[in-house]
Amino acid sequence: MDTSIGTILHLAVFAILAIAAIMFSLFVVTAKDVVRAALSLVFAMFVIAGLYILLNAQFLGVVQVLVYIGAIGVLILFAVMLTKKEFGTDAE
Repeated sequence: MDTSIGTILHLAVFAILAIAAIMFSLFVVTAKDVVRAALSLVFAMFVIAGLYILLNAQFLGVVQVLVYIGAIGVLILFAVMLTKKEFGTDAE
């Protein structure tokens, strides 16, 4: 097994990105505010794109950023911003 500094660094970056992906994904599911859940989804998609690039799948990383973050993430955020929320009510 090759234990050079490059391999150790590669595994450390992969572990950090994997933990970040799990944390953002859990926050998407458990967030009570829809805007924060949508932003967490966008951040989780960025982390997944970083994992693709780290695994030498640069095309998939670029497609992830352009299609999912660029189009679907913005669509979700606009849908959330355009929904009407009533302020001043006691029902929460």
